[in-house]
Amino acid sequence: MLLKHLLSGQKKQRRFYSGKKKRHTLKTQLVIDKASQKVICTSFIHAKRHDFHLFKQSSVRFQASTQLLTDSGYQGLQKIHAKSQLPKKKPRKRPLTKEEKQANKALASQRVLNEKVMGRLKRFKIISGKYRNRHKRFGLRFNLIANIYNFELVK
Repeated sequence: MLLKHLLSGQKKQRRFYSGKKKRHTLKTQLVIDKASQKVICTSFIHAKRHDFHLFKQSSVRFQASTQLLTDSGYQGLQKIHAKSQLPKKKPRKRPLTKEEKQANKALASQRVLNEKVMGRLKRFKIISGKYRNRHKRFGLRFNLIANIYNFELVK
């Protein structure tokens, strides 16, 4: 009986295992409005998954006129959304040109807002450190923290 209980616990842990030693991850995706700096939408997934896979699974959709600024983890988004901007990756055996580097730098300077919002959310230590609570409640707690952040912006 005890062995059966231990094995079922291992199966539950396997869902959250990222492939790295001692890392059981929960991945979070944020959609942030650039004008108001508010968190519009969140989605979550457990274990080792690609960012673009999380985007497709979350079924978040944007209008065709909306401009998306993402990082290189969302390769393939250009096929779904025409107005998405991703940094240019360095091809094999050839460095990036000066124009490509400048374009990447300009995109990074626009994306800084996203990183600042994530930094503000990480002031809540429950997000920045190891999440030691029940994994089922992570989405609920993260959404509560995002709403507190949005409420503070209104004040």
